[in-house]
Amino acid sequence: MREGLLPATVATVLELSTSGENARALTELLGEVFDPTETAISAFEIEQGITTLSMNTPWKVEIYFANPPDEAAVRDLLRPIVGDLVDDTPFTTVNTKDWVANSLDGLKPVRAGRVLVHGAHDREAVRINDVAIEIEAALAFGTGHHGTTSGCLLALDAELKKRRPRHGLDVGTGTGILALALAKQIRRRVVAGDIDAVAVEVSAHNARLNHAPQALDLYVAPGLRHAKANRAGHFDLVFANILAGPLRRMAPTLARVLAADGTLILSGLLAMDVPGIVSTYRHQGIALSSQSLRDGWATLVMKKGGAAPRPRRPF
Repeated sequence: MREGLLPATVATVLELSTSGENARALTELLGEVFDPTETAISAFEIEQGITTLSMNTPWKVEIYFANPPDEAAVRDLLRPIVGDLVDDTPFTTVNTKDWVANSLDGLKPVRAGRVLVHGAHDREAVRINDVAIEIEAALAFGTGHHGTTSGCLLALDAELKKRRPRHGLDVGTGTGILALALAKQIRRRVVAGDIDAVAVEVSAHNARLNHAPQALDLYVAPGLRHAKANRAGHFDLVFANILAGPLRRMAPTLARVLAADGTLILSGLLAMDVPGIVSTYRHQGIALSSQSLRDGWATLVMKKGGAAPRPRRPF
């Protein structure tokens, strides 16, 4: 899932507790209806000491608005999914200065293998062999704190222990963290794109902030609809950290650009999404190699041609 860019100034927040199924529906709906530069949504499982995720597991959904929304219209939009609950849930007004301070407080260093994602205030946490990626507090919503991003970073760490990719692609790059983590470790330029021009600008800013201004080959376009990304059989490592719906629609294109020995890392998926996604990609000749679950979000590592060697036919 592309976590999105939390608006630099947040005026209003709406918080809901609902099921995992409803959380997924809200995330997909609001991602299509609202301007991603003005509104962002966060969904995560409520801790209950339970490790098995079901569609009825309680989830918390937070919707952030840069400007005060039409509250009645938002309630009408959400009511078919969450019912009358939305009528009893207040919109909260946020003071901009308080919001920036809270973002700073919440931006603690996140470690995933060799990668350490941190704010400027935690530079002393960087160790000598770390692959450090610094993110400003105002962009805290696009960091490795979300289970989808940290899951992808850990999958990348495991992949780099086996081999060193030469051609990387990050579809729906958001703040550019995954592309930067790859580029810094393979010391090669990584193609990264997003449908949101603001996200691409932020990715470029983050590359400069991390002293790697040429690390990302950026583009603005939906999915892979750009010459930089739409290259058959070219990429041996591809990230697509978005949502289940777009991942299903993009399966043929992602399969086409993936090299014969390539690895595809997918996230933005609830546990209930996994069987459908695995089936969709199996029809494209891409099989599940491994999977993980962090904070209710699944990360899939997939390989072209199957997860295990096929038995040889006898002569």
